[in-house]
Amino acid sequence: MHQPPQDPTAFADVLTAAFPAALADEAKGALEVMPHVRLAPVAPFDVEVQGETVTIPSRIYHDEPDAELQASLTATQQLILHCLYSRHCDGRVRQRHLERIVASDEPWVVPFVVQLAGEYVVEILAAITRGLPGLAISGSAQRRLYGEFIVRNPAFFARTERRLVSYWTCYYRWMHEAFATYPGAVLVDELRAAATEQAGRPCPRQTPRS
Repeated sequence: MHQPPQDPTAFADVLTAAFPAALADEAKGALEVMPHVRLAPVAPFDVEVQGETVTIPSRIYHDEPDAELQASLTATQQLILHCLYSRHCDGRVRQRHLERIVASDEPWVVPFVVQLAGEYVVEILAAITRGLPGLAISGSAQRRLYGEFIVRNPAFFARTERRLVSYWTCYYRWMHEAFATYPGAVLVDELRAAATEQAGRPCPRQTPRS
């Protein structure tokens, strides 16, 4: 049976749950510019951000809003919007919006970036690496930010590593016979090192060493 498009506000609770409660009003403001959509967000996952649990959708299906509408939002609302569209079903859309959030120092942005580190688009892995130059630098703000998040969410990071290995095995092993040469390998090694530095103890490895 044909169903009419849904108003994005029908999914407001689902999408605002992806951010800390203090951002609820800003998140609702961002949702107002998102076009109507037929499909609900899917496969949400829970992570902890500075002691608060947020629930982020694995995929959303909204078309991108008009550029003028995006420009009408506050800086925080725009960042929220880019985070949500980094979960888009189209990899090119995910990459565009990732590039607008990856350098942010907001802790609630971090899970959106880490989730993409475990996905299959190698251009996205490269964009994360470019956007986090401080990740490889001991004591840097980026290293502390990402290390703290991973220490708080060890199971989530372990799943991220396993997903990365799975995509490498399925799609890229013919090109990168050794896992260590795969673009995502260095990235997750740096994320793991950040967590190790933050925790003061080794972060378990879920990926091949070579």
